[in-house]
Amino acid sequence: MSECRNAWPPLVYEDLAPMVGYVNRVVQVAGKYTLDEPFEVGWGNIVLDVTPRGLRTPTLRQRGVTFSVHYRLLDGDVVIESDAGSRAVHLSKGSVATFYRAFCDAAAELGIHRPRTLLICEIPDGAPTFEDDHVERSWDPGAALLMWEALNLTADGLETWQASFLGHRPRVGVMWGGFDLSATRHRVQPTEPPPDRPTFMQNAQLEGYVAVGFSFGAATAPSAGVYAYIWPQPDGLEGRSWGVDGAFWNADAGLVLLPWDKLRESTDPHQAIVAFGDAVYDAAVELAGWPSDLIAPRVDGWYMSRTAPEVVRAQHH
Repeated sequence: MSECRNAWPPLVYEDLAPMVGYVNRVVQVAGKYTLDEPFEVGWGNIVLDVTPRGLRTPTLRQRGVTFSVHYRLLDGDVVIESDAGSRAVHLSKGSVATFYRAFCDAAAELGIHRPRTLLICEIPDGAPTFEDDHVERSWDPGAALLMWEALNLTADGLETWQASFLGHRPRVGVMWGGFDLSATRHRVQPTEPPPDRPTFMQNAQLEGYVAVGFSFGAATAPSAGVYAYIWPQPDGLEGRSWGVDGAFWNADAGLVLLPWDKLRESTDPHQAIVAFGDAVYDAAVELAGWPSDLIAPRVDGWYMSRTAPEVVRAQHH
C-alpha cells in the first residue's frame, strides 16, 4: 500500500490552486487555435494531449503553416513547433497579458496568426481577456510536477477504460476551458440541450454521451478527483455501487465522484479508474438504454496480434 500511495501523490487544492489557475489561462491561448478546426461531436477535437513533459495541442494546419504548441509543465516554457522552425516562450514569472504578447510575437515569426479571440473562457471572477489579465504570477516547478503527475497517471487509467469501446470516442485529453481531463463515449441519440446554457455548452450536448474525467477541484469544491456523468441524466442513479470504495453519487452536482484521496487508498488506482468507468457505463446501459454490445475484450496489443479472430469474436459475444 505504501508503494502505491507514493506513486500517486497527494493533491492539496490550496497548494496547487495558483498554478492551476495560471496554467488554465495560458493553455487557452493556443487552445483557441483548435476552434479553427472542423467541429467534432462533443468538442472532441480540441483536447490537449498529456505528453511526457506537459500538454500539447493536436497538429494544426493553417494556410501556409503546420504547427503545434507544447506547454512543457516540467520545463516551465511553451514551445511552438512548425514546419518553419520553433520558438520557446518562458513561463518563469509575469502576467498572462505579458505571456500573451510574447506568444503572439513568437508565433508571428513562424507565420502563425494570433488567436482569433482574446476571451478567457470558463473562469469566473477573473479578467475577461488575455490582455486584461495583469496579475503577476510565478511559476512553481514543484506544483507543475504534481499537476503533470496527476494528469499523466489519470490519463493512463482513462485510456485503458476507453480502449475497449467500439463506438465514437475522441482521444483522452484536457479540455482547455474548464481544465479537466476528459474521456467521453458518444452514441447517436439526438438530445435537447438546456436553452439557458452558453452556445458552446449547448453544442456539446447535441448527442448523448458518457463522460469520465479528472479535475483538480475549484474554490467551491476544493477536492481533486475523478468524476463521471451521463447525458442526458437518467433516473435511478441514487444508491448504486460505483465500482470503487469511496465513490459516490452527488445529486447536487449531478456527478458521480471518486475523490483523489480515496483513489490513492485503493490497492490499484489504475484499475480503480477502469472499474469506476465501467460502473458508470453499466449504469448508462441499465438506466439509459445504452448498447451493451459496444464493449470489446480488454486485452493488450500483443494478445490481439497472436490470437485468431474467431477466438476474439467469441470472447466479445
